[in-house]
Amino acid sequence: MEDILETFGLSSQIVLSAIVAIGVFTTLLAVALPALGGNKLKTRMKAVALERDQIRARERARLASEKERSRGLRQADNRGIAGLVVEQLNLRKALVDDKTVANLRAAGYRGQRPLTMFLFARVTIPLVLLAVASFYIFGFGLLATWPAAARILVLLLVAYFGFYVPVILVNNTASKRRQSIMRAWPDALDLLLICVESGSSIEAAFRRVAEEIGIQSIPLAEELILLTAELSFLPDRKTAYENLVARTGLDGVKSVATALIQAERYGTPLGQALRVMAQENRDMRMNAAEKKAAGLPPKLTVPMIMFFLPVLFAVILGPAVIRVLGLA
Repeated sequence: MEDILETFGLSSQIVLSAIVAIGVFTTLLAVALPALGGNKLKTRMKAVALERDQIRARERARLASEKERSRGLRQADNRGIAGLVVEQLNLRKALVDDKTVANLRAAGYRGQRPLTMFLFARVTIPLVLLAVASFYIFGFGLLATWPAAARILVLLLVAYFGFYVPVILVNNTASKRRQSIMRAWPDALDLLLICVESGSSIEAAFRRVAEEIGIQSIPLAEELILLTAELSFLPDRKTAYENLVARTGLDGVKSVATALIQAERYGTPLGQALRVMAQENRDMRMNAAEKKAAGLPPKLTVPMIMFFLPVLFAVILGPAVIRVLGLA
């Protein structure tokens, strides 16, 4: 080992010092990152509080004057370069539909400002990637052996990819958010059942559950706080439950919202409905876990063949091969 190090001009002390320095650096990094990251739950709860204030202001404005409220939204949307670009190019009419708004809400981006930035990103990212690709292809001579038509096709593909980058990012964020909500939803229903059976109202129960479930799932706590705000300010509770279903897009949340709407309409006990829904959601979570566990053997077959079996054969046959070569 020392001979190998000497060929590279190194000594064992230098190598040992480098390993110790790397270990100390990684230890300090592991300790410092949680402290530098801040309180994510407090930041998200502050954002939800701002959203709740916006819901309150929007409902008051709607009761006062619907026309004045829409005018205020347009004025707020036209601020900044992104709003001007979106307004001048009329991107809302060209790119926005119900699915786009639903995906943004599912990803946690609500209001006019995130929608404006999303549309602005769909315009600017293709131009930036196209400029960078043109600089490398025509400036540095990348793909110089290819014909001009092929290089132009590459530029168009790069721009097309940049046009859908914001959509991919939003979909990934929405998928992670739904997964976090789905994992914590059965536990939230158990807590909600305890609060309701203890005599709390449904608004107070949702508020209490939102405070407790934030440790496990910040997105679910955020959605429950918004649901509490809507239950307080909207004229109909059914609308608040339907908004929760639209924001999450989960079948378990939809079934619970339907049960709560029917329980309120027909006067059935909320505790009984929540108990049944909690058991069903726990079964759904268990079935999802069993399905994922059942899919592990096919996924592990290729890594085992490529990585584990060669090492295993080397460990088993290595001593025998060394002995045979030594005897030879």
